[in-house]
Formats: sequence, C-alpha cells, structure tokens
Amino acid sequence: MPTPNPAAMEFLLTRRSRPAKTLSGPTPDRADLLPILTAGARTPDHGKLEPWRFIVLEKNAMQRLAKLTAKRGAELNFDEAKIEKSYNQFASANLAIAVVASPKASEKVPRIEQELSAGAVCLSLLNAALASGWGANWLSNWMAFDRDFLTEGLELAEHEYITGYIHIGTETSTPPERPRPDLDAITTWVDV
Repeated sequence: MPTPNPAAMEFLLTRRSRPAKTLSGPTPDRADLLPILTAGARTPDHGKLEPWRFIVLEKNAMQRLAKLTAKRGAELNFDEAKIEKSYNQFASANLAIAVVASPKASEKVPRIEQELSAGAVCLSLLNAALASGWGANWLSNWMAFDRDFLTEGLELAEHEYITGYIHIGTETSTPPERPRPDLDAITTWVDV
C-alpha cells in the first residue's frame, strides 16, 4: 500500500499562481532561493542531460530588460498596448528566475523530451516558491523567443530560449479562484 502525504496533496489540489502584477518586495534572497532552485533542478530529466539552466534576474536586471523590451517592441512594430504590457512584465517586478531551455545533442533523448523537462522545471520552481510561502507566477510572452532580445538581453546561445520567467515576491492580495477543467471532458479511461 502507498504511504500518502496528505499535506502535499492538499497543497497540489489548492495551489494557485499569484498574478505577477500583484507581487512586490520583499523578495527571496539568495539563501531563500537555493532550496527553490534545488527543487526545480529535481525535475525529471531523461538521460541526465540537464537541458535547462537558470538565470536569476534581480531588480536592476529587470529594469534593464524592461528598457530592452520597449526598444525591441518598437523595432518589431508592436502596438503601444502590447509594448506597455510587455515592458511592465519586467519594470514592475523585483525578481524572476529565467528558465533557459538549452537542449543537448542526443541520439537517445529527443529534443521534445528535453523541452518538456524544461517546462516541468518551471512548474517545479513555481510550486517550490509557493510552498515556501512566496507569491509566484510563470510568464513567458514574446520575450521568451525573440532571438535579438535573448541574445542582447540574456546572452543566450543560438539554440537556447526561455521556457518561462518565474516571478517571485510577496503576495499583496489574495487571487480570486478561477474556473478549473471539467475532468469528465478531458479524461478518457481505457481498460482494453
């Protein structure tokens, strides 16, 4: 018989991301972040390739990336509303962990498995931050894939991109509950 962990199950059944715009300081310091990063690095990783890595973006880096977001948004001819929303993703934030997808050449482990592992890292970081008492949110947006932004702003290699920016801070308001999936509509049971 399995040994249940009711506290962990209750956490998973009630977890709720906090909108990034509602997070403020204080933010976790390096000592607070180490267990969160450690939990993220315990993600399933077929072949032990570590096809991901972390960039911790502190306040000054967030401000620099906000300016780059506005510059690149204008170069890409985005409308003002899109530029402002993208800009604020960094400008109004104090801390984020950029999860870099960094697939490795492998005959054994397909690229898609490595990319799924990087996505799992994002959820692990998000859950670890929430379990540690912080507010957290997983965002991406075009700044996760725009090659010029990634090269200039984060010095990523050509094969790398951002799987997610995990914003972490102090929760300033309780988020409203949102509709959840209808399990009957998304679940098929197969017994043959």
